[in-house]
Amino acid sequence: MTVPPFGSSKPLTILSRLLLRAEPTGDRELHEISRQEFEDTLALAHSHHVVVRALQPFRQIMCAAGNVEAVQWAVTAVELERVRIENALSFLQRICARLEADGCAPTVIKSLDHWPDLGSDLDLYTNAAPAKILSVMKKTFNAHLAERSWGDRLANKWNFIVPGLRELVEVHVGRLGQTGEHVILANSLVARARSVKVGNYVFRVPAAEDRLIICTLQRMYRHFYIRLCDIVDTTRLLETEHIDYESLRSSARAAGIWEGVATFLAIVSDYTRHYRGKGLDLPSSVKAAARFDGDHISFGEGFLRVPILPDSAKLYASELTQLLLKGELSSTARLSLLPCLATAAAIGQRITGSDKGIW
Repeated sequence: MTVPPFGSSKPLTILSRLLLRAEPTGDRELHEISRQEFEDTLALAHSHHVVVRALQPFRQIMCAAGNVEAVQWAVTAVELERVRIENALSFLQRICARLEADGCAPTVIKSLDHWPDLGSDLDLYTNAAPAKILSVMKKTFNAHLAERSWGDRLANKWNFIVPGLRELVEVHVGRLGQTGEHVILANSLVARARSVKVGNYVFRVPAAEDRLIICTLQRMYRHFYIRLCDIVDTTRLLETEHIDYESLRSSARAAGIWEGVATFLAIVSDYTRHYRGKGLDLPSSVKAAARFDGDHISFGEGFLRVPILPDSAKLYASELTQLLLKGELSSTARLSLLPCLATAAAIGQRITGSDKGIW
């Protein structure tokens, strides 16, 4: 990928350079950034969950350039974001501790992958009975349920609105995937989880390989777009932790999504290479399994878009076929409903401007 099709957005280019360049402090093109350009870039940073990580090098650049006003923009934005994050982590710690004490053994998925940034909601996975989760959340935290969509019901997940917490608490119970098609994968998640320190708190999070699988499920099989945080998170994960690629391939193949995982990693590598001059050190097994790479993605409506036809459709068909061949009839039946959900969501979006209640 030499000239990416997504390069037309200036805020995206600014953020990508700040996050991925080896020495962003030497980026003189940012010295004269206008307030409007900064606000546009900040808005995109929020939607991509990279505010803290992007504005730290931005502040260094502005300090070196003597742009005191821009330094203050960055300081104010980071301080506001850190207040939000600290409040969310405080709630998350209390929620996890209470669920743990009641035998619900929660694992925090997705949300903490972006540290020192944080996602826009707090995702938990547990094998506990839904009734027990509902009881704990309502009695201990005075939480009430957000409206459940068809997709939520299939995926076996509940969203809680907690007083004093801006973020929704999304609890996945016993299943993973857009239609809850992955039960075996979900059951192994807790066994491989580990404890990590995040700020002043300790949480149980998935193993590195499971983090990659969960991210792939979300990006390549559900939303069909990739955020900058996904690229930065994955790049850091692969470069700072040992990845057991054989274990990753085994788990992903059992779930029918190995080609999707390999494709996601190829896209991340291409994007990183464009801005840093060097991609990820991926093994040959990943490169061989990837169906396409960064040349197939484009920037639209604020995100890096993965084409649904024909690329994502082929990944979906492969997943469906492999689950069927393994005799996982229940999972196959659930997954077969995905095109119907997607069609209903698209129609609802076109008619009402919202896919609420469906997706």
